[in-house]
Amino acid sequence: MDHSPGHPHPHPHPQAPGAPVRAGVPEHGRVPKYYMVKTRIAALVEELGEGAVLPTERDLATRYEVARETVRQALRELILEGRLRRQGRGTVVAGPKLEQPLSLASYTEGVRLQGHTPGRRLVSLERVPCTPALAAATGAAEGEPVWHMERVLLADDERVGLESTYVSVARAPALDGDFDPDSSFYAYLRERLGVSFGEADERIETVLATPREALLIGTPPALPMLLLHRASKDADGRPLERVRTLFRGDRFSFTARLDGGKR
Repeated sequence: MDHSPGHPHPHPHPQAPGAPVRAGVPEHGRVPKYYMVKTRIAALVEELGEGAVLPTERDLATRYEVARETVRQALRELILEGRLRRQGRGTVVAGPKLEQPLSLASYTEGVRLQGHTPGRRLVSLERVPCTPALAAATGAAEGEPVWHMERVLLADDERVGLESTYVSVARAPALDGDFDPDSSFYAYLRERLGVSFGEADERIETVLATPREALLIGTPPALPMLLLHRASKDADGRPLERVRTLFRGDRFSFTARLDGGKR
């Protein structure tokens, strides 16, 4: 059969938008056994729907005529991808990932827009001397006090991330007294302090959580995380805050709207 550009290679399955091309099967057709099992379990996941309990490893191994370790490897990848989650001694179909917009909207606003209940659990709030690395992002001089606020991010009471915020004490002198750590810090800045946001620089990378971070978020250290660095300025262009946020890679995706403006 001709597979030249004029005669496209046939797809083994209908191509869904956003799905791996040709279901991720290489042209030579040699695919690890666990991956073939993974694709079959993924199809089963779509049939079962959110919250459904998956058959046991033993049952899946019998169904697909493979070893339990092959099934176990396929399940591990689907769990890391956020398609499945452990519940007690079983495995259930996970819901869709939370979409966090890449904008100056807060985490709280982003989660609420998707119909979920946001929350934060305070880990620590302390005054620390400003370092050279923090000076440019917070507007504080080296050695001056800055707040470091660390909070676990929640969505429907599930731990989904860890956020560290640095802001000059001069900007928010009463942060430890009149701010509810379970609420939106951005709303506090706007409504209590009259600070308007102007712009922010963001950088995203994939990392593994440290043992401490994994313990706070409640995930295994091997779970990939999305790490977001943000440096914000106010409407006058003055440095405002620096934020380092870890998001669970199995629970989050990021979205951005791009315009078609001229370059």
